[in-house]
Amino acid sequence: MAAQFGCTVLELREFMEKRSHEACQILQEKYSGVGELCKRLKTSPVEGLSGNAADLAERKAFFGANVIPPKPPKSFLRLVWEALQDVTLIILEIAAIVSLGLSFYHPGGDDNEASNEERKYEWIEGVAILVAVIVVVLVTAFNDWSKERQFRGLQNKIEGDHKISVLRNNEVMPIPVTDIVVGDICLIKYGDLMPTDGVVIQSNDLKIDESALTGESDHIKKGEDTDPMLLSGTHVMEGSGRMVVTAVGVNSQAGIIFTLLGATAEADDDKDKNKDKKETKTDAAEAGAELEEVRTAPDKEKKKEDGGSHKKEQSVLQAKLTKLAIQIGYAGMTIAILTVIILILRFCITTFAVEGKAWDITYLQNFVKYFIIGVTVLVVAVPEGLPLAVTLSLAYAVKKMMFDNNLVRHLDACETMGNATAICSDKTGTLTTNRMTVVQSYIADKHNKETPKFADLPKNAGELIVQCASINSGYTSKVVKGEGDLPMQLGNKTECALLGFVLGLGQSYEAIREQNPESSFAHMYTFNSARKSMSTVIRIPDGYRMLTKGASEMVLKRCTFILNKSGDAVPFSKQEQDRLVHDVIEPMAMDGLRTICLAYKDLSTNSAAANNVQKLSGEPDWEDEDSMLQGLTCVCITGIEDPVRPEVPDAIRRCQRAGITVRMVTGDNINTARSIAGKCGILKPGDDFYVLEGKEFNRRIRDETGEVSQQLFDKVWPKLRVLARSQPQDKYTLVKHMIESKVSEAREVIAVTGDGTNDAPALKKADVGFAMGIQGTDVAKEASDIILTDDNFTSIVKAVMWGRNVYDSIAKFLQFQLTVNVVAVVLAFVGACAVNDSPLKAVQMLWVNLIMDTLASLALATEPPTEELLNRKPYGRTKPLISRTMMKNILGHSVYQLLVVFFLLFYGERLLDVDSGRNADIHEGPTQHFTSIFNTFVMMTLFNEINARKIHDQRNIFQGLFSNPIFYCIWLGTFASQVIIVQFGGRAFSTAGLEIDQWIWCLFFGVGGMLWGQVVTSIPTSKLPEAMAYGSEPPAEMDALDENAENGGEQSGGDLKRGQILWIRGLTRLQTQIRVVQAFQNHRDNLSGSRSTLQSRSGTRGSLSATKRSDEGAASLITPAALL
Repeated sequence: MAAQFGCTVLELREFMEKRSHEACQILQEKYSGVGELCKRLKTSPVEGLSGNAADLAERKAFFGANVIPPKPPKSFLRLVWEALQDVTLIILEIAAIVSLGLSFYHPGGDDNEASNEERKYEWIEGVAILVAVIVVVLVTAFNDWSKERQFRGLQNKIEGDHKISVLRNNEVMPIPVTDIVVGDICLIKYGDLMPTDGVVIQSNDLKIDESALTGESDHIKKGEDTDPMLLSGTHVMEGSGRMVVTAVGVNSQAGIIFTLLGATAEADDDKDKNKDKKETKTDAAEAGAELEEVRTAPDKEKKKEDGGSHKKEQSVLQAKLTKLAIQIGYAGMTIAILTVIILILRFCITTFAVEGKAWDITYLQNFVKYFIIGVTVLVVAVPEGLPLAVTLSLAYAVKKMMFDNNLVRHLDACETMGNATAICSDKTGTLTTNRMTVVQSYIADKHNKETPKFADLPKNAGELIVQCASINSGYTSKVVKGEGDLPMQLGNKTECALLGFVLGLGQSYEAIREQNPESSFAHMYTFNSARKSMSTVIRIPDGYRMLTKGASEMVLKRCTFILNKSGDAVPFSKQEQDRLVHDVIEPMAMDGLRTICLAYKDLSTNSAAANNVQKLSGEPDWEDEDSMLQGLTCVCITGIEDPVRPEVPDAIRRCQRAGITVRMVTGDNINTARSIAGKCGILKPGDDFYVLEGKEFNRRIRDETGEVSQQLFDKVWPKLRVLARSQPQDKYTLVKHMIESKVSEAREVIAVTGDGTNDAPALKKADVGFAMGIQGTDVAKEASDIILTDDNFTSIVKAVMWGRNVYDSIAKFLQFQLTVNVVAVVLAFVGACAVNDSPLKAVQMLWVNLIMDTLASLALATEPPTEELLNRKPYGRTKPLISRTMMKNILGHSVYQLLVVFFLLFYGERLLDVDSGRNADIHEGPTQHFTSIFNTFVMMTLFNEINARKIHDQRNIFQGLFSNPIFYCIWLGTFASQVIIVQFGGRAFSTAGLEIDQWIWCLFFGVGGMLWGQVVTSIPTSKLPEAMAYGSEPPAEMDALDENAENGGEQSGGDLKRGQILWIRGLTRLQTQIRVVQAFQNHRDNLSGSRSTLQSRSGTRGSLSATKRSDEGAASLITPAALL
């Protein structure tokens, strides 16, 4: 087979490691040019592969598939083992085993028949605790397993959306990058992320950002005669071209590094074969370890300079929850220790001092039970369900947001979006339909409000229009027959509008393209934000013709001639330019039209033409761009309509009602931008807001030295609503300094949309970056937090709703959970002090805390968002985690439940007509008295779960109850389980079956909690002291925690002690969240490490800048396969 292809995999791998002139030399000497290389790979540079299934399969078998096999997910047993590492569960397991062992130890001397009968059942409690722990572990492991599988599905969705255009059987077709094979001819363009290694066949001003691999910040110009090597994982920053694929998957340059660093399944297999893998360290691993320190260095320096990049911060909610968990852990440990000490002291004083009994080994059982009670108090104190609620709420939101056209790449972006105070949106495609049509034109000194007939145009003008529109555009842009009446636009929509104009003139752009294939172009200046135009140079009989299109004001400034009524080129003075702007361009822009100017320039030996201002003498200097793009001849000006999406005005009104300011940032003409902003509702008649062009914006915010002054900036941005003719750097400046501004009471939380490669810095800097799924480049998508799969502004509003819903869902569960914790802990502590036992037994508390709260977290975390979420202002970063309303509800319901439980504890036997369970021997069986207390507590908790659905003093707690089947199914399931536990649990759950009248009393107290909730709601929150709110400041310790993690656990600054980290990781079980996204974190680390290692191999001096980029890029959910 090697002979068949003429190249081996190893040969191509070695070849792709060459660079620049050395690569050109080897390409010529060894392969006789790229054409001969294509022959060896059995492909055609013009027609591509045949697309035959057998041929593709053969290539995959020989050269490999374009996938890097990811590490296999953790097995269910592995997740079970990890769940067993929880500190509190380990303590419970040990205590239960000791209790179980002691239950079988019966020293002689006590022949009491009743005592012997009781001892038959002593083993049940130890076994019950072990069973409860096993159930908890299995539930935790299952949740982790299902969430990991769900997020892998999300990751596969992200990867599956990555497509690239290839040439097969002389047809251009987009295919998933995983289907690319060696020998494919790929069409690459501005904004693409290179999916494979390849060699340039043809290039048009092609420039590549290789900083991710080499550390070089400068863009590398690629070409057949300069540097033909294109590497996977690099970005196309300018231009376009074709390449032949030479290496895919693990054989590509990125794949080699992933394999070396153990980021693939193959690497895992290799490691398993190495018996001494713990003692052996490969060179690649050493390099990765060394460069990991280098990788983190720039970020540490950056943190020192600007207080830490906000991208590296935890989300606001996560930080507040972590601080709360730490403090609850301390409080829980204190109460648990006090409970154990009081129980032991009381027992010792009563038994040995008062009753004067001698020590007996059987008393050890009492001490073990007291210890178990103490541990269960700790278990109850620590909010076990809280991390799960966070995880479930985020996971549920991510899954549902996919149906709302939001593909979430960073989990914390969900919650952050709920706090957004400003949205900086693009215009084209986001606020508008991105279905463009030429509706006006200025041709040969005539302003046309409809498409003219081709026969009515001067012959020269008509031919030039058709030529400009057909040739000077991406050949992937096409207008084809659609399913309905409207034709389908494929590719760049502005180019499609011009192609549609050509078709409207009755001409064929395809025929022109066939006469002028891309391979015949002499040169190309691709569109970028600086030149705001695109030019293509073709050969004509006596020289060259440059065809140009771009923003009308920009192109007109370069024009010195214009076609008159006869189609002849005449001089175009400055006065004429101003007249054209005033009489044609501005009226078009006022109508909301996008104005595009078409122009041309001939470089020929024929000096007779009036507009031949640059007589040709030898090969032109194409690199002298300024000279080349001067002396143009204006052919026509087109007015392109891009209607506002009909749903956008209402979406913007909803944002404004929700306290979110929408700003438009566009590269369009200021009049076009103002018109569209008015139609959208961003600007309203009588508003005193700014509509600025990029130049004026920069003039206002920069000081004498040319630097941005925050003081000057703060005078502009609060009133700024539209920024027109903006550069990508302007968008970045706007976002950066709005975030740093102190004008607002709380820091602004900024969301930004972007689709171009140059939008990436602003997307990364923003709190939430939205990339366009349809028009967005791969670079923009990689820099974003959320991808809008429909490019629609209304999807951003849905993201706001989901973000607020995540925050509220967690707040609901927090209100519910803390009420349970307060009541259970106080009950256990007072019970220990008053009756020498906890009214809630260990197994019962495990059921309440670990089982029912897990179910409650699922029920409350899956509440769907409602429109009323947009009726309030953003919470902001300093919003208390527990508001005064929530604290009022927590304390109010805790008081009610404690009064009821203590009433039942001390007087319940009279009310229920049962024997008292107080002061009973610890070995006695369950009583109806204490069972009623347990059952009443669970009933009150269950009905309080319905109360907890509302956290803003709403009266109707049943509103929307039946719109969430997950909630009422879980509620009914929990209720049914409680009935079974009470009636049939027996000694395993320390319960005695209740009579019907006792059940009625339990239900009465439970329903009473809902009525009591109405009383609590009646208390005006405004009258409560501000001090009742908790968690208004994000904890400063979390910055130290992030840095501590980067330092491998070393102390960093002394603010956060190792014990606190143990609380986070152990007692509060925040590992639940960490494990859910573990797969992605592993891949992200591998991604950063691989890039760093390749820097080491390349030996470049720019490694610091590259690793910095790698670290920033590592925040995304991109696995090794996502590079493919």
